[in-house]
Amino acid sequence: MTADPGELPLKGLTLPGGSSLVRGLAKLGVTTVADLLTYLPRRYEDRREITAIANVIGGRSATISARVTDVRVEKTWRRGVQRTIATLVDESGAIDAVWYGRRFIERRLRVGTSIVATGRVKAIGWTSHLEAPDFSTVGEGDQVSAGRIVPIYRLTRGVTALSLRRAVRSLLDTYGSQLTDPMPSEMLSRLGLMPLARAIEALHWPEEFDLRDAALRRLAFDELLAVQLALVHRARRRGKEGGISITPTEAQRDHIEGVILHGIGGAGSETTHPWTSDQRRAISEILADLTKSAPMLRLLQGDVGTGKTAVALVAAAATALAGHQAALLAPTELLARQHAATAQRLLAPLGINVALVLGSASAAERRAARAAAAEGGAAVVIGTHALFAEGTNFASLALVIVDEQHRFGVEERAKLLSKAAREPHLLLMTATPIPRTIAQLLYADVASSELRLLPAGRQPIRTAIRSSADLEKVWNFVDDEARAGRQTFVVVPRIADAEEAGEDPQVGIFADSGESNPEVGVEAQAEQLRQRLPHRRIGIVHGQQPVSERIEAMQSFVSGATEILVGTTVVEVGVDVPTASVMVIIEAERFGLATLHQLRGRVGRGADKGWCILVSDSDDEVARARLAAIESTRDGFALAEQDIALRGEGSVLGTMQSGLPPLRIATLARSEDRALALLARAEAERLLDRTGSAQESAAHLAEAYARGWPIGRATGAAIAEGAPV
Repeated sequence: MTADPGELPLKGLTLPGGSSLVRGLAKLGVTTVADLLTYLPRRYEDRREITAIANVIGGRSATISARVTDVRVEKTWRRGVQRTIATLVDESGAIDAVWYGRRFIERRLRVGTSIVATGRVKAIGWTSHLEAPDFSTVGEGDQVSAGRIVPIYRLTRGVTALSLRRAVRSLLDTYGSQLTDPMPSEMLSRLGLMPLARAIEALHWPEEFDLRDAALRRLAFDELLAVQLALVHRARRRGKEGGISITPTEAQRDHIEGVILHGIGGAGSETTHPWTSDQRRAISEILADLTKSAPMLRLLQGDVGTGKTAVALVAAAATALAGHQAALLAPTELLARQHAATAQRLLAPLGINVALVLGSASAAERRAARAAAAEGGAAVVIGTHALFAEGTNFASLALVIVDEQHRFGVEERAKLLSKAAREPHLLLMTATPIPRTIAQLLYADVASSELRLLPAGRQPIRTAIRSSADLEKVWNFVDDEARAGRQTFVVVPRIADAEEAGEDPQVGIFADSGESNPEVGVEAQAEQLRQRLPHRRIGIVHGQQPVSERIEAMQSFVSGATEILVGTTVVEVGVDVPTASVMVIIEAERFGLATLHQLRGRVGRGADKGWCILVSDSDDEVARARLAAIESTRDGFALAEQDIALRGEGSVLGTMQSGLPPLRIATLARSEDRALALLARAEAERLLDRTGSAQESAAHLAEAYARGWPIGRATGAAIAEGAPV
């Protein structure tokens, strides 16, 4: 691989677009020949068919061949923004092409020049125009933008569509045939995959769309095989040295479960809330894993409110009573404090001491907690990132529990695991369910337990979609709930207002879509509520507050001193307020289904019914479909499947296998790519021996992937953490 031209830096090459292009590409993370040749088009346009101007249709894209008869620059209603207008004429008629804020267009177009232009046709009344069309001059010898299937790339300042296409074409002509294919020819033939050089050519300049599809299939397979090699390697290497076997007796197990169940209001208390069948099954699966010498690696997926923490504390108690320690890692101090309070309450009757290790604690508190962990005085140690800091050590760490595991990277988890003398058991927890179809493909190295059933006594949550025009009624309802002694969360998608953040409210991604000015941030929303409900106690919480201020705001809400809490998604986890009955989410379309479902789970946790009100004025079809899905069901697993269908898997890989990035090419929402992933899994199993090492004949393949070729350096760097090289 060292002699492969793909590693050549762009900075030393002569490219169309020059140094300006190279600097712009660097902003996109594209600095080598390989980076640019694997820089994926975001879509393709078929410009093989020329449409007469008289036949263009509003709302559709069209390619025309025309002569420039006029070029002019005009001011717009927006201060400092001008538009360039060119009149284009062919034998059938004339049409204007319009570009906003692009003065360089004026320099590139000359009256009398013939061009081929492609753009979306916008119809206004009886007239039409082309919106910011891409164009090339006829006869200039440039065939990269017209008369063919043309790649459309993501651009940035200094990188124009034409200069980028020309640069890619130049590199393909110079280096395309010299690129090293890491996949053996026997493997290509057996799997029916396109050779890499042909795939790279067809990725950028496909003669037909079926060739583009074949190219994407080849590169998607490389990506999926790289992931599967890392997962299979990790699974086979784990536990080679053996872990600590923890085997509670039946009597001990019954005692642990009974004490914890009693503590959470179960058997023997005034109101009986027994373990759900899901919880019992998960406890049995986890305790069975703990008895084995091979360290456990299990994911505990629990829908909102299904009792994951109680299940995890059963495992922690079994570990503690066996004479060892359990560590529980939480992503935020709020959540760590809540877990510590819960663990102290439930485990104290078992004689188990709990320590809380936090970075924000006083020096004396940190010393005491760390001493308890290091000397064995605390059998359960709970904390945030301070748990894997250099000064935190354990006497006999045998179980690591990671809550909201997707918030921690591989290296962070590894630091905590390294605190144990022998590899500890690992229990990962998440309240963001992973679709079964995805988990079967990309979580095959981890055992999984699912909690779907709500414990008895949990109140139903009613979800409703409202527009900003309904907010007056919403605030009246919130006022009524406060009068009855119940509390409300109000969640907004941003901390600062759009104008404070330097965004144009009319053109930014938070564009005004209703009468209520939805660009408000936390402070502004809180102020609006104070004016509307001056008799109510209103607080704010968000991620930019100092930790102490954030904790104080949350504690004020938990105690009931604050009746309405306005914040961002920091309330998604770690907040358990039994008297909170209403969740109002402003601009709900800005949030994913998983986040909406998590936020909804913050209410209805006490004796009163919960209400989730989604405020949205969006007319986007996908956004409306997501909101309709969250309104119609509270099954987090079903919502996860719907989110995949609506939006693709997005960063689901990062959520599942923290440390691995989202897929760039493969799309597991497509059945074809799921089948490809299964094929990659089988191939990875064949390529790796039982110890997880690459067979000699396949070592160069794993090495190439680890170095990012041809799957991208970011993907390669992450996969290398678990790659067999």
